Amino acid sequence: MRYRIISVGRIREKYFNEGIAEYLKRLTRYCKIELVDGLEEKTNPRAGESELEQVIDREGERILALINPDELLIAFDSQGQMMNSEEFARFINDWNNSGRPRVNMIIGGSHGLSSLVKQRSDLIISMGKMTLPHQMAVFVLTEQIYRAFKIIKGEPYHK
Repeated sequence: MRYRIISVGRIREKYFNEGIAEYLKRLTRYCKIELVDGLEEKTNPRAGESELEQVIDREGERILALINPDELLIAFDSQGQMMNSEEFARFINDWNNSGRPRVNMIIGGSHGLSSLVKQRSDLIISMGKMTLPHQMAVFVLTEQIYRAFKIIKGEPYHK
């Protein structure tokens, strides 16, 4: 199975880049995985709600242009389904056996995730009620994907 993490925002901080790179490297034992970031639209800091909605929709169109109709799309949003690591591992295992060519996991930008992306999503998952910077969300996601594969394979991993 191929996995792609799509982050609207760019991963800028060195420490996040290093942590994400480490988990992506570890994951090569279990799957093909890539990170696509930097799809964020430049925004006027004083933009009104209407302008922000347009920005979010343009970001959503960029995301959807990357995804083929036969691929899975998993969005991460605070309004999504909450689950623990074992439940997430069951989803990963199901996706691995789905016959679909790729799983796309989407993390929105600072203004949120487009309703276009949410509507196209096969599943929406919440990382919790707290707001996380997108860079941290990508780091947490890569770690959780790695943890899921360790759970699936029955391999030890610290708790």
